[in-house]
Amino acid sequence: MIPAQCRATRALIDMSQAELARAAVMPVSIIADFEAGVSEPRHVEAIRQALERAGVEFIEGSRPGCG
Repeated sequence: MIPAQCRATRALIDMSQAELARAAVMPVSIIADFEAGVSEPRHVEAIRQALERAGVEFIEGSRPGCG
């Protein structure tokens, strides 16, 4: 996941950085830094899993909706 995907995904499900941080069990500063492109957290997978638990489905490859 790249920072723009994280920001856009949160916006689509109306989730704040603080809510995502709680769901991913990490400080909100890590989410903010990742989304700003300042740093990439070691736990990107935890962020992705938290978004998936909130109902997001990430698709990859040649499935519809992918470039």
